[in-house]
Amino acid sequence: MTTLFIENARLLDPATGLDTIGSLIAADGLIADLGPGLTAPEGAMVVDGTGLCLAPGLIDMRAYIGEPGGEHRETIESAAIAAAAGGITTLCALPDTEPALDDAALIHFIARRGEQTGSLTILPYGAATKRCEGKELAEFGLLQEAGAVAFTDGAKVISSARIMRLALSYARAFGCFVLQHPEDASLAGTGSATEGELATRMGLPGIPAAAESIQIARDIALAKLTKGHVHFAHVSTGAGLALIRQAKAEGIKVTCDTAPPYFDLNETAIGDFRTYAKLSPPLRREEDRLAVVAALADGTIDAIASDHEPRDADDKRLPFAQAEAGGAGLATLLGITLAQVHSGNLPLLDALALITSKPAALLGLPAGRLAKRAPADLVLFHLTRAWKVEAGKLPGKAQNSPFDGRALEGKVMGTFKAGRRVFGA
Repeated sequence: MTTLFIENARLLDPATGLDTIGSLIAADGLIADLGPGLTAPEGAMVVDGTGLCLAPGLIDMRAYIGEPGGEHRETIESAAIAAAAGGITTLCALPDTEPALDDAALIHFIARRGEQTGSLTILPYGAATKRCEGKELAEFGLLQEAGAVAFTDGAKVISSARIMRLALSYARAFGCFVLQHPEDASLAGTGSATEGELATRMGLPGIPAAAESIQIARDIALAKLTKGHVHFAHVSTGAGLALIRQAKAEGIKVTCDTAPPYFDLNETAIGDFRTYAKLSPPLRREEDRLAVVAALADGTIDAIASDHEPRDADDKRLPFAQAEAGGAGLATLLGITLAQVHSGNLPLLDALALITSKPAALLGLPAGRLAKRAPADLVLFHLTRAWKVEAGKLPGKAQNSPFDGRALEGKVMGTFKAGRRVFGA
């Protein structure tokens, strides 16, 4: 394996607060050395990092991949291409595929297919319930032994309080968490936009924002009861975040993430019935977006996930209420996160921590840091280089980006997996 030498880059390690100009040596898939004053080993592949930032490869702790069963939407191979272009080297795949990842053989299959890409480690979530139907618990022990990192029903809420209580208790016994889609299904119904003036004016069935906070409140109570660890996905409302903040203060095992649409967009993005901006949960009012931004800054939110949900063009070329929810997010994860840095809302290292070291800590991974003997999974990016999100020109198969037309600052120039370059701009 060729030794890698990246020289004269701005080395950024959120885990330790490292921010200095220097070089990095990678050998045998691991970081051998880093810092100022290093010289290139003989025969090394030299990459000039002058004017660029070098950080740990991004860890996307929640993304949907179509395979198995939805390969027309996305395959593991196409997701790996998009992830590499976005600087993502580790991705946690949701289990609500067809068939669902409720069998050890399927967990092995997904992880192996990730290895075969050579550019992306895929860590599957195990289905919390059989077939992700919310009725009967899956075999947590067998799934974890096969490589499942935690348990969830993906985009499907675990509605039964009894089943959620059992899931939290079992997950606690196995030392992991249950990831919940926080939306009361009976309140959400068939809604397609956040309930309020805009949805009414557009004639769209609404989903009350309270559907999120009600589900969060119930599951916090269950986490307190079981002493289990609940993790809430894509939290999008100020009310929900306030409950999580309070629960953390009380010492309840609660963590959460959000996704770029919920701190970069608000409900006005669905104007003119833009189905690319139809998401689950739906885009919220501006006051909720600002609450998400504040929660990123104060540490209430533990990670940013891409919330990648590939959709076929035919799924979006429908009247808004009938169109499928979901947005492509792999290629834009870094750029939208860096927008919070450029706007002054987050320091650079804090922003990077939310997509590297913090999700790594939640998942118990050795990745997500720049340190000797750590995996040489790296992203090299230009902090201020401008580019434009253009659906139809994004890497990978999925093109349904809610950020279509968005101008961004911060471009991935190189991605390295185990010290091998897998993307270069």
